[in-house]
Amino acid sequence: MNTPAPPHTPDPPSLERVVRGLFLAGWDGHTLSPQVRQMLEAGLRGVVLFAKNIQTPDQTAELCSAIHDAHGPHALIAIDQEGGRVARLRDGFFVSPPMATLGRTATPEQLHDLGRLLGLQLKALGIHLNFAPVLDVDTNPDNPVIGDRAFSADPQRVAECGTALAQGMQSVGVAACGKHFPGHGDTRQDSHLTLPRLPHGGKRLDIMEIPPFQHAIDHGIASIMTAHIVFESLNPSPEDNTPATLSSEVIQGLLRTAMGFDGVVISDDLEMKAIADHAPIEDTAVRAVDAGVDLMLVCHHPDLVVRAVDAIVAAVQSGRLSEDKVHAAHQRVERLATQYRPGLTTPETREREAQELAELEARFAALFGSDPAATNDPTDALGA
Repeated sequence: MNTPAPPHTPDPPSLERVVRGLFLAGWDGHTLSPQVRQMLEAGLRGVVLFAKNIQTPDQTAELCSAIHDAHGPHALIAIDQEGGRVARLRDGFFVSPPMATLGRTATPEQLHDLGRLLGLQLKALGIHLNFAPVLDVDTNPDNPVIGDRAFSADPQRVAECGTALAQGMQSVGVAACGKHFPGHGDTRQDSHLTLPRLPHGGKRLDIMEIPPFQHAIDHGIASIMTAHIVFESLNPSPEDNTPATLSSEVIQGLLRTAMGFDGVVISDDLEMKAIADHAPIEDTAVRAVDAGVDLMLVCHHPDLVVRAVDAIVAAVQSGRLSEDKVHAAHQRVERLATQYRPGLTTPETREREAQELAELEARFAALFGSDPAATNDPTDALGA
């Protein structure tokens, strides 16, 4: 009697492919560039879209389809669709008012439904990761980059609003990302342009900055984005200029251990001047993974991803960076990409979701209006 052959077990991915899976890249253009296509085929986790990539709903859907075709079923396509002035999708799309407007007027139930609206809008295009909600607390009127992107100056209100929006998005299969941990709301400088510092001690952070993130974590938010900000009290010494994105004290000590977050930690764009002006991408990428970042954004120059991947591989091979850390990050990203991915719905479900989306758009347009005039987006050319 013939014994059936054991099922074929695919070879494990190479270290290079695993490391490529820790990056999202950005590029200029309305179609998928040959370079990024090749990178996706070689294991790049996915892309982050900006207004520079988007023309119409049909064009955006075709672009997303090409990205998924190049990578496979576990590609991640990410976007900043907060509402107000930070909304990459505009012409032909519903755009919600700024979060500050919603923070003053909306109920948690309305924000949950708005999250469903945003999620259904993105999901219909093939986008499954939204860099929202902003969980920063708007405590500094001189803040040049947060302002009306935050729900409120009250941390409890930010917690309530942000978690409701995140849960709404995730209820329809789009991963939410709370940002910018541990908090960008009190800075006087823009981390796209320089490296801000905050002196706040642990007591202040526990009262003001941390509660919105803790509330979102306790209610299952899928991912958290780090801030390129020096938190002096969280570093080993006041002279330490390590930003949160590169700090194991912030990511492993505070976010993972103290706050219990086991989802995906995402860096803000590694091309932002707060990071890029202080070290080459090779050093930054190695330090980010070593600190506990799982998924890194390189939003404008794909060549930098190639350099960063080579540096991480070399750091593992030399013993500078633990291979276990690399694989742990890859596993967390893979888990998110598996949970939030296209192809999980039937035609009947898609038809039902399209009907719900149309109903929600009509309801929210009547309730809050749309915000098409808010096109002054300071982050679109710079990062998230």
